[in-house]
Amino acid sequence: MIRRGRMIPLVAALLATAGCSVFSSGATSTPPPLERSTLRVGVGNAIDTAPLRIAVAAGKFGAVGLNVQLVELGGEDGLAKLAAGDLDVTFGSDIALFRAAAGGTALQLQGEAYTSGPNTMALVTLPGSDYTVPTSKKSPEIAVNMLDDIGALAARSVLGTAGVDVAKIKFKQVAFDAMPQSLQSGDVDAALMIEPYITRAEKDLGAHILADGARGATLDFPLSAYASAKPFAQANPRTLAAFRTALGTAQQSATDPAIIRDSLPKFSDIDTTTASLISLGSYPASLNGIRLQRVADLMHNSGQLADRLDVQALLPDQNSY
Repeated sequence: MIRRGRMIPLVAALLATAGCSVFSSGATSTPPPLERSTLRVGVGNAIDTAPLRIAVAAGKFGAVGLNVQLVELGGEDGLAKLAAGDLDVTFGSDIALFRAAAGGTALQLQGEAYTSGPNTMALVTLPGSDYTVPTSKKSPEIAVNMLDDIGALAARSVLGTAGVDVAKIKFKQVAFDAMPQSLQSGDVDAALMIEPYITRAEKDLGAHILADGARGATLDFPLSAYASAKPFAQANPRTLAAFRTALGTAQQSATDPAIIRDSLPKFSDIDTTTASLISLGSYPASLNGIRLQRVADLMHNSGQLADRLDVQALLPDQNSY
């Protein structure tokens, strides 16, 4: 005879072995469907967006039930197209995204795109220049692509660290492809370039790097990201979660720089030789609020933002889907 006291553990063990099926019909729950199957995503800089472009061309987003339609931004403002409802997700510089958020635009970040690496952005001069070290000019004239974006921020950081009075730096807005001419004509002392313009200037003009723009406060600096309008994100949490999952896989594959170098000539005007020579940064596989806060804090400290921006508030709520 089995004593009653011994039966209780026995029954408990049997129930644990059987699992919940003792009390259920055995049917498995189906996860709720995505709110939509198509996403219109604005893309810009070919190097920054290379992993996304590669994954879309290979049909990788289909694995999570998404049809991603890439929309080339060119010189258009992705944030404006987002506000107009012409895009569901847009690529943009972190500085532009954070400035918009600080100004009241309701945004939600959907992924990081690109982070700087050694010489991926740099102060560049031409042979024969009398600007040979960062401190050799007290009031240098620097060409930047935009007066209020990463170029000016990086130049101030690097030159300030070297000992230049940042208040005396003179910035001139010049398109990246026109910077070599500005240097040749003497309109500026140096230009804050990014790749592939740095490599082209070195290859075609014998240009020199005066100072690496990705060091000190801008070492491994987050440069760009993907964002949605917050109302759209709140209405489509499962769709955007699927997008982030596939984007993370795409970004992870970019740890092999050969994949990026081989792909660039296929969807940009970067030739094979230049692609093989350019300096590459890194492609974060997930959003990191602490890493991104560096950008907002540097913007605040340099006067680009009046108040400190809490980047964590721009990240998706992981419990919303």
